[in-house]
Amino acid sequence: QVQLVESGGGLVQPGESLRLSCTASGIIFSLYRMGWYRQAPGKQRELVADITDGGRTNYADSVKGRFTISRDNAKRTAYLQMNSLKPEDTAVYYCNADHLVPTEDDYWGQGTQVTVSS
Repeated sequence: QVQLVESGGGLVQPGESLRLSCTASGIIFSLYRMGWYRQAPGKQRELVADITDGGRTNYADSVKGRFTISRDNAKRTAYLQMNSLKPEDTAVYYCNADHLVPTEDDYWGQGTQVTVSS
């Protein structure tokens, strides 16, 4: 079955960095755009960044210049490098695999908590 397993969340102070990882199994990784979303308490889930198989990236304005998304197709893994973290980045971060064909299923990871606090 399909699994997206996230890791790398935690508690950090403002200005520090974290790297999230999302490893996929059960899918043909190259057929999926990989994305990171986040959901803070009381707020809707929002797109943070995504990346196509060809490496084209897209970022939310709030994270441009601070976060970098990447993928290693050989390892079936997507990454989110988060630098200069702010308290407002606190949220549960979810990995998403979105098939290139819109009518196909997409998949979500279980989420990993990121807390930025002094």
